[in-house]
Amino acid sequence: MPTKLSFFLITIILLSGCKEEKVPKRFYPRNDHEAYMHSLKQANLINTALGQDWLKAADKPFENQIKVRLPYQEAFVISDTKPDALGYRFDVKRGQKVLVELKLLVEDTTRVFIDLFRVENDSLNEFRQVASADSSFQLAFQPRRDASYLLRLQPELLRGGDFSISIENVPTLEFPVAGKNKRAILSFFGDPRDGGRREHHGVDIFAKRHTPIIAPVKGTIRFVGTRGLGGKVVWLYDYKTGNSLYFAHLHEQLVERYQTVNPGDTIGTVGNTGNARFTPPHLHFGIYRNGPVDPYNFIVPEYPKPPAFVPDTTLLGKEVILAKDVFLKSEMRRQASNLDTLNSNEQVKVVAVNHRYVRVQSDEGVLGFLRKNEVR
Repeated sequence: MPTKLSFFLITIILLSGCKEEKVPKRFYPRNDHEAYMHSLKQANLINTALGQDWLKAADKPFENQIKVRLPYQEAFVISDTKPDALGYRFDVKRGQKVLVELKLLVEDTTRVFIDLFRVENDSLNEFRQVASADSSFQLAFQPRRDASYLLRLQPELLRGGDFSISIENVPTLEFPVAGKNKRAILSFFGDPRDGGRREHHGVDIFAKRHTPIIAPVKGTIRFVGTRGLGGKVVWLYDYKTGNSLYFAHLHEQLVERYQTVNPGDTIGTVGNTGNARFTPPHLHFGIYRNGPVDPYNFIVPEYPKPPAFVPDTTLLGKEVILAKDVFLKSEMRRQASNLDTLNSNEQVKVVAVNHRYVRVQSDEGVLGFLRKNEVR
């Protein structure tokens, strides 16, 4: 009995002396930039002078934004001796998709982190990260509302080089009438109907009778039939976005309910059924998601596709002299606000070039745009 009691007391003492082991929580990075920052902490580099400079550089694009209009292309240089980052600010409309492609102009293994942020509140400098590029330096993002965005580029520590970048906004859907484009749209979203008693909830695309109507996106046919004002209609559900696409006034319906269609598949032909029987043949095309949505930007490019960009790097990274007194512009357009006045024979550094403009940095560190003919 004493032996059993002693054993019991010893067991209690041992258990009471054991402290619960604290296992550190596993780190799950949200993106490559955050993972790299964590690796710097693990290597005890984040608190070094160089690590702190890299962290400060990551915040720089939110303060010093390069305002551009899409589509935008340029070649630029990033120093490999001092941590740096760039921030491109631009607007994107609902229905468009942002396409970003970064290229190294010289073969290298430089790693660049490409992150896209939505501007939540300009006055409070609030940004929300919405996308990151993959290892191929490409990024695609489709916003669900009109907004301003900031694209941040930042290389690893002590890495840099010469790059080219292309930023485009393109429609997310193919044009729904074969062989036609925006010139065939003669009635728009919000136009008055029935003497102003209702609004037009789509766009009317005019074409000859029997012109093929094509699926603008991959999806599932949800309804094929005849309905009141629309006459012969087809409803297509885009399961990637949750949008319902509406095609009305068809002459023929060439799909069946629950059928899966791919972009370019013919779903019917242009006609003038329903309340369009007294008008020329056309397709009424609408988009619905919690109510009607203006489909124009979903199917029409905002600008023509930019020409192929062949970077002229003869000025890139060079110190140049101004040909005359000039205004340093905040954006790549004549109507942009002036950032600074630069005097003739003043020296500036070219940090980026595109078709007609150069982006320069003055001795005071001010970044802005000049026309190529303003430097020599």
